[in-house]
Amino acid sequence: MSSLLYRLGRTTAAHPWRTICAWVVVLVGVLAFASSAGGTFQDDWDVPGAEGQAGLDVLREHMPEAGGASALVSAHDREGDPLASAELDRLAERLRDVPHVIAVTPPRVSDDGDTALLALRYDVPVTHADVMGALEPLEQAVDEAALDGVDVDFGGEVPGSAMEMSGRGELIGVGVALVLLVLTFGSVIAAGLPIAVALFGLALGSAGVTLLAATTEVSTSAPTVATMVGLGVGIDYALLLVTRFVENLREGQGRVVAAAHATATAGRAVVFAGLTVLVSLMGLGLAGLPTYSAFGLATAIAVFSVMAAALTLVPALCGLAGHRLVPRKVRRGGAASNAGRPTLTARWAARVGARPLPWALAALAVLVALAAPAVGMRTFPQDASADPASFTTRQSYDVVAAEFGPGANGPLTFVADLGTLSEADVAQLRTDVAADPRIVAVGEPTTSPDGAIAVFDAQPAFGPQDERTTDLVTSMRSALLPEGVDLTGSTAVLTDISTMLSERIWIVVGFVVLVSMLLLAMMFRSIVVPVKAAAMNLLSIAAAYGVVTLVFQHGWGSSLLGMDHDVPVSSWVPILMFAILFGLSMDYEVFLLSRIREGWLRTGDARGSVVTGLATSARVISSAAAIMVAVFLGFATESAVTIKMLGVGMAVAVALDATLVRLVLVPATMTMLGRWNWWLPAWLDRRLPHVRPEADPQEPLVEEPVRG
Repeated sequence: MSSLLYRLGRTTAAHPWRTICAWVVVLVGVLAFASSAGGTFQDDWDVPGAEGQAGLDVLREHMPEAGGASALVSAHDREGDPLASAELDRLAERLRDVPHVIAVTPPRVSDDGDTALLALRYDVPVTHADVMGALEPLEQAVDEAALDGVDVDFGGEVPGSAMEMSGRGELIGVGVALVLLVLTFGSVIAAGLPIAVALFGLALGSAGVTLLAATTEVSTSAPTVATMVGLGVGIDYALLLVTRFVENLREGQGRVVAAAHATATAGRAVVFAGLTVLVSLMGLGLAGLPTYSAFGLATAIAVFSVMAAALTLVPALCGLAGHRLVPRKVRRGGAASNAGRPTLTARWAARVGARPLPWALAALAVLVALAAPAVGMRTFPQDASADPASFTTRQSYDVVAAEFGPGANGPLTFVADLGTLSEADVAQLRTDVAADPRIVAVGEPTTSPDGAIAVFDAQPAFGPQDERTTDLVTSMRSALLPEGVDLTGSTAVLTDISTMLSERIWIVVGFVVLVSMLLLAMMFRSIVVPVKAAAMNLLSIAAAYGVVTLVFQHGWGSSLLGMDHDVPVSSWVPILMFAILFGLSMDYEVFLLSRIREGWLRTGDARGSVVTGLATSARVISSAAAIMVAVFLGFATESAVTIKMLGVGMAVAVALDATLVRLVLVPATMTMLGRWNWWLPAWLDRRLPHVRPEADPQEPLVEEPVRG
């Protein structure tokens, strides 16, 4: 592989303008194709195999109008006066004229008369929110109703699907990354190069995700997650290559040869680091939800695109910029006085290596302490109660909870098969449900037009996110419901999702860890290195889980993120965080161990190679991690609470990984293990394919003359 990457780097560096023009042509073509043939992003929360999904499928079969999208319109008089029936009738009439609305329920008026609820049913599922126009037709209908002194807010599926990301996360991340890169390289050109390459790759990846949406349903949040990960790893990969190129220049190599050598050495680490990320993302498909597969594919497209950009555009731009990437003070000889002096990281590695056990125990204690709150983590998919207070969905949720009770935001739906039960059985079931003290209201049963099923709703005494509601759903299914009855509705389905994901996460974890360990064993010819890397990655991820639990579930500092109350951890977050973070942590593992192994192969000094490897790679890893943290924290400023959680959790995990893990645990444990780090049984060595993340120092790279 080294010779192939060498030729790639040499060719692109020797012909930079051809490479850049080729990228521009490809990018413009793909963007044009995506704009004409790309799909739209849609949320599909169907859960194959879930109990609540079975009830929804029955509803869609026998009562199609009940299986479409829904919206909830709340009207509240500002002065607390009773609403006029004429105004409510006028509002209902306008709402019936909204495109795709097939039914508007009679207004449900609060006890004091100042609030009314109207439920809307659409003839298309919520995945077609773009066809319905989402909020705009609803807002226009309210304007036409001309309600004086009445606040109207929108809740339910359709308004929730209309919430979009602000995009400020990308801007914050890029801005902070640029500042950090200027401080790292001491050169504006060198700082701008990784960001430019990452943005090029990200543009290609975004077009690819749009094309993916034309073939499968891609969640509206998937592009944001793909951008968050793609931007971070794109800058990291480019940074690694540029750093190696600058090192080669300072050793006296010419710009083309320096770029070729950087691509052959650091580029190989980029390839295998990217491969571990892609493997981790593919593990999302084992979660059992179609939306997770789309998340994984979308993010994988972004990662592959930025990796391709790094391997081709970086050597081209390095060849074009040449010595301008070297800090000005170095070009002028100002750094000569530091020559021969051990670097700060080399001195740090030596200090840790002198007393490895106390350092390792201290770092382990901190990680375990941070991870401890994760034991009490409670997960539940987010609803409108977690939206910012300025959102119409949150305002509607609060009005409904205050006037009708928190359970009105998530009623339970009972679907009875009339081929199995009689009408008397349904009436008895309704009576039994109403007798439960956790139920505050039960609706009248409705029979489907074909007479096959009977349906009625029940309002819990608690909100959808309340853990008592989850217990209510579970206990009713196990002790109350006779055969032929399904308990469904949004709250029941969300409960099923939470349960399913808490069970499936172990399948995802097992797959990702085993495959990643196999890749590391192939790269580094060791059993100890993969096991140790997996254990450390799991520790840093567990610590990130603990911090997310403290911030969002217990409210420690959540107000700084714009949260006005505590919320359970989103059910979507743990699996997404794990798959993404395990791959990103392996990035840093590959970057660091490739340099350590390079020193080990060259000198045979197990302890000395740890010091030299950390000394040569710690600066770039720390810079890359700081940029990644900045990118992730930038996304934590978004309004969607799930994106906030991902941003905070991944920023914490990367920060811990780059400090406690890479600067303390890795040198401490590798120092204690010595030559055992590189132990591999002979029988396994014969069976494992031979690949290396870095060029073998004994394998010379042919420096061919540049022509043309």
